[in-house]
Amino acid sequence: MSQLVSITTLAESLRIAVPYACAAAGGVWAERSGVIQIGLEGVLLTSAFCSIAAAIESGSMLVGVFAGVAVGIAVSALHAWLVERTRIDAVVSGIALNLLAYSGTRLALRALFDSASNSPGIPGFRIGPTGTAGWQLLARVLLDPVTVLAVAAIAVSPWILGRTRLGLRIRACGENPVAAQAAGIDVRRMRVLALAISGAICALGGIHLAYDQHRFESGMSGGRGFIALAAVVLSGWRHTRAAVACIAFGFLEALQIVLQDVSRASQAATLIQLLPYVATLAVLALGIGRAAAPRGLGKHADA
Repeated sequence: MSQLVSITTLAESLRIAVPYACAAAGGVWAERSGVIQIGLEGVLLTSAFCSIAAAIESGSMLVGVFAGVAVGIAVSALHAWLVERTRIDAVVSGIALNLLAYSGTRLALRALFDSASNSPGIPGFRIGPTGTAGWQLLARVLLDPVTVLAVAAIAVSPWILGRTRLGLRIRACGENPVAAQAAGIDVRRMRVLALAISGAICALGGIHLAYDQHRFESGMSGGRGFIALAAVVLSGWRHTRAAVACIAFGFLEALQIVLQDVSRASQAATLIQLLPYVATLAVLALGIGRAAAPRGLGKHADA
């Protein structure tokens, strides 16, 4: 029991939760503006790859962060442009971007590093005490610059979206794009801006994932974007609730790691790995946290 409830488990839960929470926050920004965003997986993957590639080429971890965020913004804004300008269905566009990210990063791995599986390693940010004690692990998680940026972005998002003029306009576009357009709001512009913000925050999750592993691995997003999208729905499209849901999922994933170490039976260990995903499906089936989506989600101003 002491292994299940410990500082180490807390540190692991927070570390694991960062990519989920960033993707979920990005999903809230996108969908509150009225654009369905199932391309979070693609944003995570491309930002992770580009951050590692830029860090390796430049020798600077900060350059890698900026490159990852820039690519996350570009991919997410591309999704908004495809949906709003060319009227491609948002689901189709999101799936296409996910597939492009998966195949494109594999191709880029082969072209840049002559490998289809992983990139060379990077040192990452080495801040905080060394060692394997629980408090040392927690200190490294909390002092990690990408984690700090991610927490700040997630924390300020509800205030911007709920208490600023920009947030009011974005929410208006998501609730009633026709009325927003009639009131003089450029719905397309607001949605592209919201998707750019979404991409920037989601990209921090991809960067954290890659820097935490000290390299890029093909397909390393591992479905985190889809789990984050489930958290968006469960939270009722609210940033704080989505972040809490992601921390809970991070705890379940950390718990299954601890239980795997405790369990000696291979079949039991395999079943334990499914714990976070089974719990997510159960919550979705029970409808806990169910709320109405933004009324203008998936609708255009001139529909």
